[in-house]
Amino acid sequence: MGFEEPKLNLSPKVSDEIRKTTCYMCACRCGINVHMKEGKVAYIEGNRDHPVNKGVLCAKGSAGIMQVNAPSRLRVPLKRVGPRGSGAFEEISWDEALQLAQDWLEPVHKENPEKLAFFTGRDQSQSFTSFWAQGFGTPNYAAHGGFCSVNMAAGGIYTMGGAFWEFGQPDWERTKLFMLFGVAEDHDSNPIKMGLGRLKERGAKVIGVNPIRTGYNAISDEWVGITPGTDGLFILSMVHLLLKAGKVDLNYLAQLTNAPALVDSTEGPNKGMLLRGADGKLLVIDRKSGKPVAFDTKGITPDLAATYEGHRTVFQHLAERYLSDDYAPENVAERCGISADRIRAIAADLARVAFDEAFELDQPWTDFRGNKHDKMIGRPVSFHAMRGVSAHSNGFQTCRSLHLLQIILGTVEVPGGFRFKPPYPKPVSAHPKPHCKVTPGAALDGPHLGYVQGPDDLCLKDDGSAARIDKAYTWENPMSAHGLMHMVISNAHAGDPYKIDVLFMYMANMSWNSSMNSSGVMEMLTDKDENGEYVIPKIIYSDAYSSEMVAYADLILPDTTYLERHDCISLLDRPICEAGGAADSIRWPVVEPDRDVRGFQSVLVDLGARMGLKGFVNDDGSAKYKDYADYIVNHERRPGVGPLIGFRGETGQEEGRGAPNPDQMQAYIDNGGFYEIHVPEGADYYKPWNAAYQDWAVKIGIYDAPQPYLFDIYSEPMRRFQLAAEGHGERQPPEHLRAQIKQTLDPLPMWYAPFEDGAVDVEEFPVHALTQRPMAMYHSWGTQNAWLRQIHGQNPLFVPTKIWQANGFAEGDWARVTSAHGSIVVPVAHMAALNENTVWTWNAIGKRKGAWALDEKAPEATKGFLLNHLIHELQPPKGDGLRWSNSDPVTGQAAWFDLRVKIERAEAQSESSPRFEPITSPVEKGPKAMQWKVGE
Repeated sequence: MGFEEPKLNLSPKVSDEIRKTTCYMCACRCGINVHMKEGKVAYIEGNRDHPVNKGVLCAKGSAGIMQVNAPSRLRVPLKRVGPRGSGAFEEISWDEALQLAQDWLEPVHKENPEKLAFFTGRDQSQSFTSFWAQGFGTPNYAAHGGFCSVNMAAGGIYTMGGAFWEFGQPDWERTKLFMLFGVAEDHDSNPIKMGLGRLKERGAKVIGVNPIRTGYNAISDEWVGITPGTDGLFILSMVHLLLKAGKVDLNYLAQLTNAPALVDSTEGPNKGMLLRGADGKLLVIDRKSGKPVAFDTKGITPDLAATYEGHRTVFQHLAERYLSDDYAPENVAERCGISADRIRAIAADLARVAFDEAFELDQPWTDFRGNKHDKMIGRPVSFHAMRGVSAHSNGFQTCRSLHLLQIILGTVEVPGGFRFKPPYPKPVSAHPKPHCKVTPGAALDGPHLGYVQGPDDLCLKDDGSAARIDKAYTWENPMSAHGLMHMVISNAHAGDPYKIDVLFMYMANMSWNSSMNSSGVMEMLTDKDENGEYVIPKIIYSDAYSSEMVAYADLILPDTTYLERHDCISLLDRPICEAGGAADSIRWPVVEPDRDVRGFQSVLVDLGARMGLKGFVNDDGSAKYKDYADYIVNHERRPGVGPLIGFRGETGQEEGRGAPNPDQMQAYIDNGGFYEIHVPEGADYYKPWNAAYQDWAVKIGIYDAPQPYLFDIYSEPMRRFQLAAEGHGERQPPEHLRAQIKQTLDPLPMWYAPFEDGAVDVEEFPVHALTQRPMAMYHSWGTQNAWLRQIHGQNPLFVPTKIWQANGFAEGDWARVTSAHGSIVVPVAHMAALNENTVWTWNAIGKRKGAWALDEKAPEATKGFLLNHLIHELQPPKGDGLRWSNSDPVTGQAAWFDLRVKIERAEAQSESSPRFEPITSPVEKGPKAMQWKVGE
């Protein structure tokens, strides 16, 4: 009998229905098609119509199905019945849970709202959670940015009105040289991968600057394995070379930045400030008339080299600083770990592409002065950066240095360069300032977070003490735009600046990987006072999963997974815009929860109404919104401007601005879960100065009036703090901080060594230690995912060749790694593509036994580990008796990457150390294999 072809069904039924929503598996917020079969999720693919990913989906996005089915999902509200940390809970109803939360929170609201510390992790609804906290009246609110990359956001906004990542992107279609610094592989993965693909296709050059060659750096044409914490020095050395060679865009600097502004040289309280006219506008010297005029006068040619009555321009101060031999390649090479010749070669590459390969677009445009231009000048060099340069104690000035490099090349908001994503650009003056006035039973006097302009904006009490529990916006870190989440528990435990009654956290795994000094934090959460009461009296926690933090809470409010709730990715928050358009999106319950859980945002709506918080009740005291979806549709931040820009107005025909539309949510669902408004042709470059863009931004509600501005190469807010440290003004810093403020809050970008380099004996601790997030994970929650765990089930410590050979390491060996704070024993692996004085590991792979429904013998819980045990929220003691935060002194950014260690060979172990007793989890362990059948 002859061979017969098997009969195959070549067109199997894939799904009964496709439901389009937004991914939550990282911060890209890609569009996804969720295929449903018999009411269950069958599989997930990318949405080709979506502006972010255009159908591309990564391993994380596809694995979202395993998050929705994860055994670690919390199933019901829980009340602690045993000691904190024991994991002993009883299941309670939502009525009881909400009543208990109200009983704890309402007296605080009525008597002293600052006694609530409300902090959220990497959630994506921060405009809403901050609105709730503002209504409650506590000054103690922030999200996770303070220990993620606030330096990146603040450094960019204070310098040029926007920054990398969610604020902007390279001009992928026209860039010819792309340089990226310390970019986290888990964050911007799909857009960056797509962009890199286009660059490679066109033959553009990619330079990766990172101590570790993985991910994006692995496919770069040139890898620069820099010494951690020296990026700013390397960047300013290139600025030095470009200035010496005359390879700077003088017209760009003169017309679009404050480089021609005059710096007051008069001794006294205004020295170092910029000269202004009677109308408050910056003064520049017009080259035609030789006279001072307002910077926005039509037809002027600002003079970069002018002097006026002894006052020199910003540009002259800039040139004097960076032409100093201190920044010559020969004088920085050893410290940076990059040869002088290589620094020169990279600077030459930047200059060649920016100027020799410049081009023009035949696109007329009108600037904010009313001058008409026939063309747009393209400079095809672009940059991108992330946590690697941000998470250092010198990170703010490093980020500003990188923006200075972009600006002197004239590569920001031009064809081929870096482009802002709406709602950016915004001048720093257009952002709110922080507020901290507490009134019993009332709302806070304004938004918690913002951008200070000087000492008068600090969040200080009348006695000069910190108004916030995290000490944000104090002399210790005056420009802390995202708060200091990593200091909340430590400060609350110490009662410094005061004690709190309730710690309320969402998606913030503070007892494990979301804090420095993890073991110390666990002790703080369980510590009792002399009366046997917990030092932090009450802890409310919300999460979708049984993380390490769950065991340390007194009340658990179980959240849904991302496919079971409404979410809003809004222009009021962290939108999904691309440079060519304003866009936002939603999530909606494509499946109903099979557990007794509720979306955290809807829980806040309920609690807000129960307590009568401002913004959550009507005039008659009735609930203003029935749930979060209702809030998304009907809330207006100001008349006509709400969380979503699409389908506004009573008939849904308006965009950007318009009255609430009761059918808006369904309109988004029908449109694939997103809405996009394209920037008009001719308005898509030179956004800060382009009159057409400014008018369009007003039209759609980004601004209420045009907001053109100059880039701040020289930062007046920083100079105001220096002046205070020099003794000027009514608000004065404490004596022990004067020198630090004068050094680190320099109005021109500068570099100083990471603080740990001066706080420890670098001879004893000669090795830098870093963590990176793997592309297949995002923060910590991916490491419980049955699919993604197969990619990264455990994490060795990667060791460079020099250290590997010096210690005689061999495959399978273990090492003891010691810092000034602690010690760990972990498995090691050899990696050649690594800075020779740096070791590193994947972040957040290690899990505590009992958490996340993992088996206690799971590799994450045995061989996996955290570097967090080696890092402290405080710097090593200096002998002065003061508690110095391990943070950037400008913004309070957690200095994760300043860590110094020593490494030595250790006996092999069955498990990494330190070891902790298993957590008793409120959910059962997961099965050996996750299998289920949907349809045939």
